[in-house]
Amino acid sequence: MNAAGVTVRKAVEADAAEIAAIYAHHVIHGTASYDTEPPSVYAMRAKIRQILAAGWPFLVAERDGAVVGYAYATQFRDRAAYAWTAEDSIYVHPDFAGQGIGRALLEKLCVAAEQFGFRHIVAVIGGAEEPSVRLHAACGFKETGRLHAAGWKNGRWLDNVYMQLALGEGSATPPKSLGSR
Repeated sequence: MNAAGVTVRKAVEADAAEIAAIYAHHVIHGTASYDTEPPSVYAMRAKIRQILAAGWPFLVAERDGAVVGYAYATQFRDRAAYAWTAEDSIYVHPDFAGQGIGRALLEKLCVAAEQFGFRHIVAVIGGAEEPSVRLHAACGFKETGRLHAAGWKNGRWLDNVYMQLALGEGSATPPKSLGSR
């Protein structure tokens, strides 16, 4: 399983339609997202703009000129004390699952999140989807908890698995001030 022929690059607003289509598939057919209606291309463009404006990483995997996956990191929660912890989101086009694209995206996302100044990255894996759990574990994430029956979708209760990875110095030292990012 490798990501041969795939380039990972920073997302741009022009990627919004392809990103929205990938996400729509997961919203409609999967349990990783607890959205029940896919967002519009306009909403996805606004999300890309918002994430990039904050300085957080938003990456796409591209093969033969087409976006085949994407990943981004945002601050885990909006309160100030969470400023050093990111949450990742990663989705791969269903036709390209199992080809190493998710791993290529996640590895580069972790590097970019550390470069931003995040000290930890958390995966909140909706539906406790096993492929996502395996992907995160392969990249060094450790399971830190589970919320049982946290969501209801597709006629069943879904768990959330929490996984976490320390970035850089992790919690070994205090963070620098927010202004030093």
